Amino acid sequence: MKLQKGFTLVEVIVVMAVIAIIMTASASLLVKIFTGSKQQYLALDNIDNARIVSSRFVNEIRSAVPGVDGSAAIFEAGNTEIIFHSPERANPTTIDRIRYFISDNVLYKGVVVPTGVPLSYNLASETVSAIQPDLSPDLEVLFYYYDGDYGGDAEPLSQPVNINDIRFARINLIVLKQASQGSDSVFSLSTGATVRSLKNNLGD
Repeated sequence: MKLQKGFTLVEVIVVMAVIAIIMTASASLLVKIFTGSKQQYLALDNIDNARIVSSRFVNEIRSAVPGVDGSAAIFEAGNTEIIFHSPERANPTTIDRIRYFISDNVLYKGVVVPTGVPLSYNLASETVSAIQPDLSPDLEVLFYYYDGDYGGDAEPLSQPVNINDIRFARINLIVLKQASQGSDSVFSLSTGATVRSLKNNLGD
């Protein structure tokens, strides 16, 4: 008797099941690869942004000068908020009022450009923008302040800080690498600068 060649129904079902398992495993692997790549990209993006933010802060605080209304170079010095006056990069003759502050684990920057005659700072015209998201919820002190004796390892001034004692300001960014629930992996960056306009008072 001549046997018929081909697959039985059971064999076809088994083959289809094996193919389905392979396709599911492959799809799961691809999802993990792309998700991991995306998370890694977001982490690098957060870190790069933190470096840019801290660099700009250092440049601005280093150049801090008295405001156009005669107010101090550093107007307010809190743990999570600092207000100072600094020249615009595009137009150094314009002295802006700059405010860095935290709200809901996001670092914001507010800028007030002086207007009017005589020039003054209209706080209602402040332009606020979010500049660093995903700050660590454990971050309690963002700014540290030091007097003329600061040599790199001195203790910061205690709050409330007397703004007349400040010669050096430091920003301490602690940023979540991944903005996901339960994530506790962080990137820390701490840097600062001496206020040039106050440099002659070092050691007082």
